[in-house]
Formats: sequence, C-alpha cells, structure tokens
Amino acid sequence: MTGRTAALVTGGSRGMGAAIALRLAQDGADVAITYVRGEEAAHDVVQKIEAAGRRGIALRADAADAAAVTAAVDRAAAELGRLDILVNNAGVGVLGPIESLTLADIDQVLQVNVRAAFLASQAAAAKMERGGRIVTIGSCMAARVPGPGGTLYATSKAALSGLTKALARELGGRGITANLVHPGPIDTDMNPADGPYAEPQSAMTALGRFGSADEVASLVAYLASEEASYMTGSEVLVDGGHAA
Repeated sequence: MTGRTAALVTGGSRGMGAAIALRLAQDGADVAITYVRGEEAAHDVVQKIEAAGRRGIALRADAADAAAVTAAVDRAAAELGRLDILVNNAGVGVLGPIESLTLADIDQVLQVNVRAAFLASQAAAAKMERGGRIVTIGSCMAARVPGPGGTLYATSKAALSGLTKALARELGGRGITANLVHPGPIDTDMNPADGPYAEPQSAMTALGRFGSADEVASLVAYLASEEASYMTGSEVLVDGGHAA
C-alpha cells in the first residue's frame, strides 16, 4: 500500500469493520477505528493491529451523532499524522413492514447509514492528499431486494451509490478515488451463517453460502491500494452471486 499509511475504519470493532481494519494494518497502514459499544472488542482490534506492527487507535464515536462523526475524522488525522484511507463501514439495519417503521427508525437508519458516510467523507476529503481513497460499504440489497421488509434499509444503502459517484467526480481531479462495496450475506455476529435466517439467504446466492468478513476485507484492501488507482465511482459486488 505504497504511500498510504493512515486509515480510518468506522464501525471497526467487530465483523467486517474489524476484518477490514486488520487487513489494512497487514498491508502497511496505521488504523483508527470507531465504535459505539463494546470497548473491550475495540481494544482487542487495536491489539491485533499493533501485533501486525502498525499503530492502532480506538475512538468512541456514535455515527448517529453528526458532531462525533466529524470529530472522529479530525482526531484520526491528528493522531495518525495524516489520513489516506477512509472506510465508511458503520451501519445499522432496521427491517420490517413499511407500515411498522417509526419516524425514529427512519431517522436512525438514515443518520447512521447515509448522513454519517456523507459527513465522514466530507471531513476526510478536506484532509486527504493526492492518492487518497474513500471506500464505502453498501449492501447487496441496494442491487436486489429479495423480499418484503427491507424498504428502509435498501433505501439507505442505495443512497450511497449517488454519494459515491458524486464523490468520484468531485474529488477525481485531486487524484482521490471513491468506490462502493456491496457485500452479500456475510458471516458476522449480527448475521451468523448458522442463524435462524441463514438458510434462505444462502439459497439466494449462486455459491450457496455466506461470505466471510475476510473476503470483504480483501476487496476493500484492493480498492485502497495503488493497483486500483484507475477505479473510481464503481460499485463492486462481493455477494456470492446474490444479484446474478
């Protein structure tokens, strides 16, 4: 990861975020992560980053709090000395029939999944030098909604497509790329491969299985690397053929 030595991964204390943070560290970056709950888990990730020979920082920041999002970017850049990579990973999912969704549900999902990604990208863009990377984590449900109950979540993840394409146009002249990753069913604590809803999710993929957090992390690491320098404004599926 030539020249990119400082990264921020939001929601990096577990699941895909933790795997992404560790992979970036293994590829040569110092990594700051944000978390809301689970301080012990966040510090476990920091220890793994440091075991990989890089500096790790855990920052408590609620993605639903606009000021906290911007402050986390500022602090990460200050403590790491620069900011080369932003991974917008923090997200929440509220599923259910559209008539059951409350205004509080709508506000929470849009604040965390959309507004936080916008604000973090805005703050990071002000600090990145040429060659910076912004990678945002979307969802396979932005490409294909397989059944009822996902209206709010799919809306929030689809919004990231417009954000990514606009960022690519706005920041391309500065050599900063912006790309969007759409994971399919991924084996995490929030959606385990042996959970009660796993079988139908696996059946919707061409490969017939859940993906791993490491498989997502490898794609993010590629998009953050020099090898992906001509990719921007792209939406990349790592979904086992969910949208095939």
